[in-house]
Amino acid sequence: MAWSPDILVYPFLFIAIYFESFLLVTFLSKPAREQRKRTASSDTPKVAIIVPCWNETTTIASTVKSLLALDYPTDKLSIVLVNDGSTDDTPQAMAFFADNPQITIIHKENGGKHTALNAGIAASPDAELIGCLDADSFVESDALREIVTCFAKPEVMAATASMSVHKPKTLMQRMQYAEYVFGIALRHILSSINGLYVTPGPFSLYRASIFKELGNFKKAYQTEDMEMALRTQRAGYVIENALRARVYTKAPATLSKLLAQRTRWSSGFLRNMLYDYRGLIINPHHGVLGMFILPLALSSIGGSIIIFLVSVVLLGQRVFDGILVISGVPISYAFTSHQLSWFYFPANSMVFLGAILMITTISFMFVGKRLSRTPGILVPNVIVYVLLYGYTAPLWLMRSVADVARGTHRAWRY
Repeated sequence: MAWSPDILVYPFLFIAIYFESFLLVTFLSKPAREQRKRTASSDTPKVAIIVPCWNETTTIASTVKSLLALDYPTDKLSIVLVNDGSTDDTPQAMAFFADNPQITIIHKENGGKHTALNAGIAASPDAELIGCLDADSFVESDALREIVTCFAKPEVMAATASMSVHKPKTLMQRMQYAEYVFGIALRHILSSINGLYVTPGPFSLYRASIFKELGNFKKAYQTEDMEMALRTQRAGYVIENALRARVYTKAPATLSKLLAQRTRWSSGFLRNMLYDYRGLIINPHHGVLGMFILPLALSSIGGSIIIFLVSVVLLGQRVFDGILVISGVPISYAFTSHQLSWFYFPANSMVFLGAILMITTISFMFVGKRLSRTPGILVPNVIVYVLLYGYTAPLWLMRSVADVARGTHRAWRY
């Protein structure tokens, strides 16, 4: 039998299907079911929410207004706006809220997002919980009560919300809408086995005591939210997810901006794993996270790149073969229904496994949207996801691997 490049694909397809089978079993498990039954908390610990800002003139007002609309006692909620050396009209936009007793405004020289978060922590000495919200994100009114519920257990040191894309318009944003809804289901499932390794900027909460014990945010290869989560996990604590704590974030509208954002995320993950937190990988002391989730996340990067490259090679072969066929017969015959018959569809085992994987992924999208009660129409965005994601994700993954190999560091802003 002649060697074919698609042989390289099968191991990664089987791993991906195994992972999604694992997700399904975990979704049906008792811990996940109990999380879905939780209701919004009546507890009202003192919360400080920090909003780091750098050139956020167009969004900061809407972000702050969404925080002020939270269903939470005003004497228990403070909002800290940190201007990290903005060069636009962000200070003037912040000044609109200067007279609000719930809001503290800090102006500092530009030092990066982690320094802005740390300035907000220093300005919140009485808070029991510290929240972080990106200045281009907006929360639902019940989001804080939903996420506070996660801290009923003393071992829980951080909690994440359910993120979705705010008003998707472009094809890239629609693709991300479907991706984020899948992420809602994924975070919910992984949190039931303490498998989360990122506390995203759009609305994550921490016990204030974690910063006193483990230290404040670090630059961490421009992925401070990931590094803080990994540090929390390494210390043996728990990170949970609030399924119905909804937050909406503005997503990159173009392919170039999306590639810049995801390259930063992926290269930050690789650097954190390879340099600072490699001790978590295949470490039985860190349970499913160390033995399964992190190794799988690393292997998925290589697997996605290999599958993409093999697909390109196979597609090129089929195009070339098609040109040869067409060049040897009349054009009128080449484009008849006979030539386009489903009989010639490449119905091999690789296509079959890929179809199973895609159907399972889409099913989790519908589950994530329904359980989190995320608004929006899913079906058109799923179609865009199916058509585009497999060709865009490998681009930022390949760029990330190249950046890490060459020691390249890109700017934070996309």
